[in-house]
Amino acid sequence: MRLAHVTATFPPYYSGTGLVCYHNARELARRGHELHVFTAQASGTPAVEVLEGIHVHRLKPLFHVGNAPFLPGLLKLKGFDILHLHFPFFGGEFTALAARRWHTPLVITYHQDVHLQGAAGLIERLLRYTTSRATLRAAQRVLFTTADYGRASYARKLLAGREKYIGENPNGVEPQAFTPGGAPRELRQQYHLSDGDWVALLVAGLDSAHYFKGVEVLLAALAGLPANFKAIIVGDGNLRPAYEAQATRLGLDGRVHFAGRVPAASLPDYYRLADVSVLPSLTMGEAFGLVLVESLACGTPVIASNLPGVRSVVTAGVDGYLVQLGDAADLAARLQQLQQLPAGAVREMGAHGRRKVEQKYTWQLAAERLEAIYQQVLAEG
Repeated sequence: MRLAHVTATFPPYYSGTGLVCYHNARELARRGHELHVFTAQASGTPAVEVLEGIHVHRLKPLFHVGNAPFLPGLLKLKGFDILHLHFPFFGGEFTALAARRWHTPLVITYHQDVHLQGAAGLIERLLRYTTSRATLRAAQRVLFTTADYGRASYARKLLAGREKYIGENPNGVEPQAFTPGGAPRELRQQYHLSDGDWVALLVAGLDSAHYFKGVEVLLAALAGLPANFKAIIVGDGNLRPAYEAQATRLGLDGRVHFAGRVPAASLPDYYRLADVSVLPSLTMGEAFGLVLVESLACGTPVIASNLPGVRSVVTAGVDGYLVQLGDAADLAARLQQLQQLPAGAVREMGAHGRRKVEQKYTWQLAAERLEAIYQQVLAEG
C-alpha cells in the first residue's frame, strides 16, 4: 500500500503525537509499505528526506497556532491508498478535504482532547463543533489509543451515529531498546545520588503545550517527603524556569534535578535509574502516557493520575498505582507506600509490567493492527 501519514509534529521535535506517527510509519515501512509523512517545516530540517524508510515531507505553513501549523498544502495529497491523520491538529483538516477531493479513504488516530483556557479555549470549542467535527465524521475509521478514552472523550459525541467506525489501536514501545537492567554508575554520580536515595522520574515536555503534565504536583508531593526522596525531570520548554523556581521555593534544591532533553538512546537508562516513574497529569489532554509503557518495559513501576485511558495502561496494585488528579498528598502517600515495599515485591511489579508490554504494547503489534484496519477499510470500498 502507498500510505500518507499527516501530523502536526514530528522528530526532531519530540512529542507524543509525533513519536506515535514516527513509530507507526517506520513499522509499516518495515512491513513493505510505501510510507510518506507530511508535517510542518522545522528549523534546520530539510524539506524532503528519507528517514528509516519513511519519505518525510515538511510543508511550509501559512502560520502556527501553538504547535499546530496551518498547512493548505495538504490539499494536494493525491495518489495514496490511505490518508492517515493524527488528530487533533488544527490546520490538519485539509487532509479530510484532500480525502474527499481525491476519493481516498481517511483514517484518523485521535490522540487526546484539547483543554485550553480563556480566549484560546473559546476558539477551540468553536473549532471543535465545526471543522473538527466535520473532519472526524469524514473518516472511515477513528482510532482511540484505548477504548476507555474513546468512551470518555468529547469526540465521542461528535461521532454520534458513526459508532461502527470507531476503533482502538494502543500505542507501543520498542521492547528491544527499553529493557530491564541497571543504570550506569556514572548516571547516579551525575545527579549526586547516594545508595540511600530513592528516585522518582518524570518525563514530559515542559512547554505550554504540555502544561497539564502535573510537574507542580510532583514537586509539592516531594516537599512533604523525607530528604532521601529525589526526583529527576527529563524534558525542556518554556515552563521549565517556573518549575525550577517552584522547586527552589519549596526548598527542593539538591533534591530535584532538571535533566533537560535527553537523547532517545539514553532514555532507557533513566528509567532503569529510577525506582518509579510518575505521570501526575491534570486533564484529559493526557490520553495514554507513552512514558508509562516505556517505564514498564524497563521493569520500573509507575504511578499515574486516575484518568480515562491512562488507567487502562496501569494495573493498579500490580505494576503501579493510580492517584487522584492534582492531589499531591495522595501522590506522596503512594510514593512512600512503594518505597516501603520489600525489594522483591517491587521487582515483581516491574516484571509484571514488562510482561504486559510484550503482550500488548509494542510498535510491531500496533503496525499489525493498522495494516489489518487499512485492508478492511479498502475492502469496504
